[in-house]
Amino acid sequence: MSFTRVVPSVFYTDIQDGFKLFVECLNFTVEHQDLNTAQPYYVLGRNGIRIMVFQDEKSAKEHYPELRLETNDIEGVYAEISASHAHLLPPNLNKVTKRPWGAKEFAILDKQVGIRIQQW
Repeated sequence: MSFTRVVPSVFYTDIQDGFKLFVECLNFTVEHQDLNTAQPYYVLGRNGIRIMVFQDEKSAKEHYPELRLETNDIEGVYAEISASHAHLLPPNLNKVTKRPWGAKEFAILDKQVGIRIQQW
């Protein structure tokens, strides 16, 4: 048995909130979309990473995921996000910080998902 990647699903009450975070802030591209169904969704991708973003009010209220995105240029990613989307930086991890386990991290937080950007 062989697996090649994990593709998380993130649920939003309003799918446009997910679009703003992943496409406008994190520069993912829309690989596929179907917005005219009972459960509208996007398939978003960037650098071999894929995320499914769904509009589903019930699931959005039940799930609040946290994702970690690894990078080799945390300072560059932080500079870009803090310049364009500083309002998404939470008070407890709003700067690049070396964590006790050795990774450098900062976080962003929107209405539905927490994301830690990290570099080992």
